[in-house]
Amino acid sequence: MNCYAWLSLLLTLGHLWPCLPSMQNHNTHKMNQPFATLQRVKRGWVWSQFFVLEEQILTEPLYVGQLKSDADKHDDTFKYILTGDGAGSIFTIDEYTGTIHVTQKLDREEKPFYTLRAQAINRNTQLPVEPESEFIIKVQDINDQEPKFLDGPYEATVPEMSPEGTSVIQVTATDGDDPAYGNSARLLYSILQGQPYFSVEPKTGVIRISSQMDRETKEQYFVIIQAKDMVGQMGGFSGTATVTINLSDINDNKPIFQQKFYYMNISEAAPVGSTIGKIMAEDSDIGENAAMNYVIEGEESLVFDIITNNETQEGIVLLKETVDFESKRRYSVRVKAINRQMDDHFMKEGPFEDTTIIKISVEDADEPPVFTSQNYMMEIAEGATNGSFVGVITARDPDNANSPIRYSIVHSTYLKRLFSINAHNGTIIITKLLDRETAAWHNITVTATEMRNPEQVSEVTVYVQVLDVNDHAPEFPEHYEIYVCENARSGQLIQTISAVDKDDSVEGHHFYFTLAQEATSNSNFTVRDNQDNTAGIFTAKNGFSRQEQFAFFMPVLIVDNGTPSLTSTNTLTVSVCDCDTEASAQSCRFGAFMSSMGLSIGALVAVLACILVILVFFLAMLVLRQRRKQSLFPDKPEEFRENIVRYDDEGGGEEDTEAFDISTLRTRTVMREHKSRRNITTEIQSLYRQSLQVGPDSAVFREFILEKLKEANADPTALPYDSLQTYAFEGTGSLAGSLSSLGSSISHVDENYDYLTDGGWTLN
Repeated sequence: MNCYAWLSLLLTLGHLWPCLPSMQNHNTHKMNQPFATLQRVKRGWVWSQFFVLEEQILTEPLYVGQLKSDADKHDDTFKYILTGDGAGSIFTIDEYTGTIHVTQKLDREEKPFYTLRAQAINRNTQLPVEPESEFIIKVQDINDQEPKFLDGPYEATVPEMSPEGTSVIQVTATDGDDPAYGNSARLLYSILQGQPYFSVEPKTGVIRISSQMDRETKEQYFVIIQAKDMVGQMGGFSGTATVTINLSDINDNKPIFQQKFYYMNISEAAPVGSTIGKIMAEDSDIGENAAMNYVIEGEESLVFDIITNNETQEGIVLLKETVDFESKRRYSVRVKAINRQMDDHFMKEGPFEDTTIIKISVEDADEPPVFTSQNYMMEIAEGATNGSFVGVITARDPDNANSPIRYSIVHSTYLKRLFSINAHNGTIIITKLLDRETAAWHNITVTATEMRNPEQVSEVTVYVQVLDVNDHAPEFPEHYEIYVCENARSGQLIQTISAVDKDDSVEGHHFYFTLAQEATSNSNFTVRDNQDNTAGIFTAKNGFSRQEQFAFFMPVLIVDNGTPSLTSTNTLTVSVCDCDTEASAQSCRFGAFMSSMGLSIGALVAVLACILVILVFFLAMLVLRQRRKQSLFPDKPEEFRENIVRYDDEGGGEEDTEAFDISTLRTRTVMREHKSRRNITTEIQSLYRQSLQVGPDSAVFREFILEKLKEANADPTALPYDSLQTYAFEGTGSLAGSLSSLGSSISHVDENYDYLTDGGWTLN
């Protein structure tokens, strides 16, 4: 600010001191009085500095200051003009003396300063005497605003059992007064409600814990904080805020059983997994801090189990193994409840767990029979005679009643035919010879039923193994097709053979191959045992003749190593091939096959030729038959007598408006039946006689019929009778009457036929 330009009316003395050193002696003026300042002269201007307090209640305009030029001779030639913020409304100036007044109450919080412009002019010439200059009038603050917590109400959470001095939350209040002047905006915080658990820092508003708190005792606190301006002095304004403080849970409590002993019952017939009962330990904590696991200690953990219901934190006791009333009737189960999560700060207080005892009593129940073994393994040699002993199974009634047991084989009719069991002592025998090669194992299901209570039934599986007996001789695994060429040399290998045995050998099968005794003297082939369950067939001479003998039969003796050993004779057929020196095995086998069939190449060609001739003849027959069918239907149309339809009745006239009804077409007096035509003359004469009986008694009508009859008999070219439309009478059954013109001669009305000429007809 230029200290030698237009001077401002300042709000505080501190703003004036840098520019006006002499004002340092005026710091004792009262707040409600104008404050005179040092006068300085600049270009003929002399100023007095003043300030205005806010919120003053005005009954008349309040003097602020005066504008004065040293050139003013007080002769009313000078005119002072004020413009700018509030000029003329809030601030007024005396144009003769230059004094400034305020006419309204001012509020610094609404507008802290006003910018004005002052000018002095000659009243006569209206010319400026002093240049226009801008200055600022500031409003001095007073304590008229109370502190406010703009973010309230507050809510905070702090863990329970937190140590003293733990910060909870900071609250902040604001004051609308000027913080740069006086103590109007200087706040001091204090606690009105919440002691002795909480405290607040006076200058910062930080709330801290002053005493440890337990959530299980009280989990929510309401704290009231006060903020007071004027640094808490008397006469200042104050504001309050409510702070809701919640205590969060920590694991500072262990689970506790409400009972030292729990009593439960379980039936010995209960299956594994059955629920026996529930227990629960109380934990004052909540959420995860209250979660716990239950554990069974000791040997009873093999018989019983316990799991935790995560929703209710209950311990559910389950049956892990079946119990027996006759063996043990009471159990004492020790159960421990342990928190899942631990807080290291409280571990020194001891383990967070508790223990209780569950007394479980076993109730007696009628149980099914119990076998001495879960399953039975038995053996019997194949080929054993009927009634041979297989084994014995045993079951007992576990109850004190010790009911007798009845045994039976179930689930298989086939096994019932092979085995039988004694219903009283459980002895199993065979009732049919067993063959291991058919079935090496038999699985039998045997039931044991209490005779006193047939509803109590148990089952057991009996595995019967049929032991092998050497009752099958070795044999070839397949049919061998052996071929030898006519030019084969002596000692040539023509086939390798092997053997199989249906029996089962513990040491493994071993077979021995030799020629049968009857073939050793004059055989053309030899057998050489390879000592590996195979043997080779070799030729014993040079050359073979297919014309002399096209096949040889070679008996081979095979012996196994069973006890006792079994022997079988198997015959090999060796066919002779018509081969050249470089014949392949394929052509050799084809020639041998033809030789075995007794056919030569020429015979085979003849057979194929015959088949071809038969096929050609068959095709020719099909072509001739097709042509014959076409000749039955020539292209020239002919007349067929079967296409001419005969009608014995005339239509029903206008009454025939619906579907065909035979009763409408027949008269009420005659019902003519259709007859097969045998003699045309006879039928026409019959119709003539009928017309005499029922038709009109007219000689003209009878002559007409006779004339037609003669024409039909005399004309050899006339159509067959079944195409001739014959009417014995007319007009009787039609409501419209006769359509014939024969009766027109008896009409009394002259007929006019001129209309026929319109269509090109000629009337005669």
